[in-house]
Amino acid sequence: MALQLEIVTPMQRALSTECDEVRLPGAEGSFGVLPGHTSILSVLKAGALFMRTGSESHTYALGEGFAEVSGDHVRVLVEEAQRADEIDLALAQKQLAEHQAKFGSMKSDDPDYDRMRAQVERAAARALVASKK
Repeated sequence: MALQLEIVTPMQRALSTECDEVRLPGAEGSFGVLPGHTSILSVLKAGALFMRTGSESHTYALGEGFAEVSGDHVRVLVEEAQRADEIDLALAQKQLAEHQAKFGSMKSDDPDYDRMRAQVERAAARALVASKK
C-alpha cells in the first residue's frame, strides 16, 4: 500500500505522486508518515520535505504551511515548494545572506518584520536542501 502525496502552492500543484514514506518539517518538530498513519492536521515550518519510493528518494524545500494526513493521502499546502535538484546552491546562499542582512537590521515592531523573517526561513530551507543534493 502506498501514500498519495500532493504538494500545492498558491501558484501551482507542485507534485502529485505515490510514495512509500514522507517526512515533513512540523512546527513542533519533524515527523514521518507511512501508510496507515493516523489522520492529523499539522502546521509546517519552512524546511525540508523528504519522500521515498522504494530505493529512490527526493527532497523538496518548503515554505511554511499545513499538512493534512487522511487515510493514505498526504496533502501539503505551502507558500513555496522547490525540488532539491532545481535549486542553485550559490544563488540560494546569496539570497539567504541578503535576507539575513535585511532582517538583522529590523526591529520587531517593523510592519515588515514577520514577512522578512518568513523570507529568511524559506531561503534557509532552500540553502539547506541544495547543500545536501
